[in-house]
Amino acid sequence: MSLKQAVEILIVEDTPEDLELTLRALKKANLTNHIEIARDGAEALDFIFGEGPHLGRKLEDGPKVVLLDLKLPKVDGLEVLKRMKGDSRTSMIPVVVLTSSKEQRDVIESYKLGVNSYIVKPVNFEGFAAAVRDLGMYWLLLNQPPKIEQ
Repeated sequence: MSLKQAVEILIVEDTPEDLELTLRALKKANLTNHIEIARDGAEALDFIFGEGPHLGRKLEDGPKVVLLDLKLPKVDGLEVLKRMKGDSRTSMIPVVVLTSSKEQRDVIESYKLGVNSYIVKPVNFEGFAAAVRDLGMYWLLLNQPPKIEQ
């Protein structure tokens, strides 16, 4: 790992209110060690692949998990998921779709593309905070990712 701290969570969310709720829920669960935020799919892909403004970022420095909204500007969440899971350098990074879409075609397409979990955002903060806390605890503390040789 490089001297720069590894990213634990990449949040890909374009709605300011949903981003604030996610950050508050993670803070409440003490899961805010190192979070990066992308506000559209193109920004997420630049970060994940170390391109554009993130040129030179080492891919092994994270993220440990990606919280991905589907309805994003520039590049939608399904395309971000497809690119991540289709590249051997990033295919093992867990991706949790955290979206307001309950549409079966989105659920099915997400799983076909390799999503690790699909969560529909609860409408109240308590339910949302509990969901974010539980997924953060699982993916950051309990899940055992494979060691990837570079």
